Amino acid sequence: MEQMLSAFQCDLSSISSEIQTLQEQSVAMNLRLKNRQAVRSQLSQLVDELVVPATMISTILEAPVTEQEFLEQLHELNSKINYVKEQAFRETMACADVQHVLEKLKVKAVTKIREFVLQKIYSFRKPMTNYQIPQNALLKYRFFYQFLLGNERAVAQELREQYVETMSKIYLSYFKSYTSRLMKIQYEEVAEKDDLMGVEDTAKKGFFSKPSLKNRNTIFTLGNRGSVIGAAELEGPIIVPHAAQKSDVRYPFESLFRSQHYALLDNSCREYLFLCDFFMVTGPSAQDLFNAVMGKTLAMFLKHMDAYAGDCYDSIAVFLCIHIVLRFRAIMAKRNIPAVDKYWETLLEILWPRFEHILELNIQSIQNTDPQKLGFLDTRPHYITRRYAEFSSAIVSINQTFPAAARVTQLVRGFSSTWKAAVESLSQDVMRSFSNFKNGTSIIQGALTQLIQYYHRFHKVLSQPPLRALPARTELINIHHLMVELKKHKPNF
Repeated sequence: MEQMLSAFQCDLSSISSEIQTLQEQSVAMNLRLKNRQAVRSQLSQLVDELVVPATMISTILEAPVTEQEFLEQLHELNSKINYVKEQAFRETMACADVQHVLEKLKVKAVTKIREFVLQKIYSFRKPMTNYQIPQNALLKYRFFYQFLLGNERAVAQELREQYVETMSKIYLSYFKSYTSRLMKIQYEEVAEKDDLMGVEDTAKKGFFSKPSLKNRNTIFTLGNRGSVIGAAELEGPIIVPHAAQKSDVRYPFESLFRSQHYALLDNSCREYLFLCDFFMVTGPSAQDLFNAVMGKTLAMFLKHMDAYAGDCYDSIAVFLCIHIVLRFRAIMAKRNIPAVDKYWETLLEILWPRFEHILELNIQSIQNTDPQKLGFLDTRPHYITRRYAEFSSAIVSINQTFPAAARVTQLVRGFSSTWKAAVESLSQDVMRSFSNFKNGTSIIQGALTQLIQYYHRFHKVLSQPPLRALPARTELINIHHLMVELKKHKPNF
């Protein structure tokens, strides 16, 4: 029994040794399998990326660039070219087998793409062409330029320069012609240097000068001219000059200015977005490319405006143009397109000084007026008074259409610091001016009542959502406190 058990124990130890050997062999086999699978995966990817299918060759060589199949194979070709560059950097020997094939396909693809894009660019130059159509066609194939940029920068630069040169000439020609035709439908009767607020109606000019305006009051009256900055007209269709000439319709300068610059705004937005999308530029690079395309046109606009403003004496027209610029600048900011920001600023630098100069001329005209030549006084308002009233009303009504939230803090703090002294001065001035105390009392009471009503309205305005969060609201004077203080200025007689 002892011998049998010893033999059994010996057999068991032998089996344990065999099991351990099998386990070691199994681990080694698993490791070899994983290594082979890893190598196979990498080799499979390498082979797939390096092999150039016959379909790709035939498509790149024969298919038109406008077909979807060509675009798909171009993506594949671009991927293979980039992969081979990466493997060649790692000194992969197999790259040498396909590099010459890929190079030939790349040359063929670049040639076909160059011819296609140039054809589209040249189609812009045809008379009466709606260039938005070929632009939209190019956007469908924006990968073409990306392919050129990655594989043949010289050709990409050539196409970019051709586009810039072509579109620069097209925009300049179009806007130069459009501006010229617009100016032909302006009102023939415009304000001149002698059409000022303080000039008497019967004033005579030199023998060779043009006759004065039939009604000088019209240049101080807003009338329906303010509609040009209204919502309906501001972004309305642009004026068609030949249709206006055919119908014998004339326009004030601000309407022509609005039409001209709305066309500029519309084209600038579209052009800027196209440049960013097709040529893949952003930030300063996009601005530089836009300036290369639109720079000559913008310079022509500024030259035209500088010449016109230098000889313009219609202050309402200039002021309306300023408001049009402010609105158009806000529209482009809302669209997040900064392309024309510098142009708007330069335009305002032309318009604001001219507006101030015309105001100064009107002020000087009143200061230099001889009261003896102003006619006899009667119960009706004097014509200079009417001009001033109409002009100030025009300026205020135009300003009211473009609110500055930024002025609220200034108004709140200004009123808080000056209202007591202003009311005291008002009371003293009225009592000095009217010897009849009853009349003076009624005037003061009426003025203070109006003040309370307006301040109450001001409180309501500041409670609206856009202004509700302003810190300046905490500095408002309580309306009841104001009423108590104003009662102290009520006369007792």
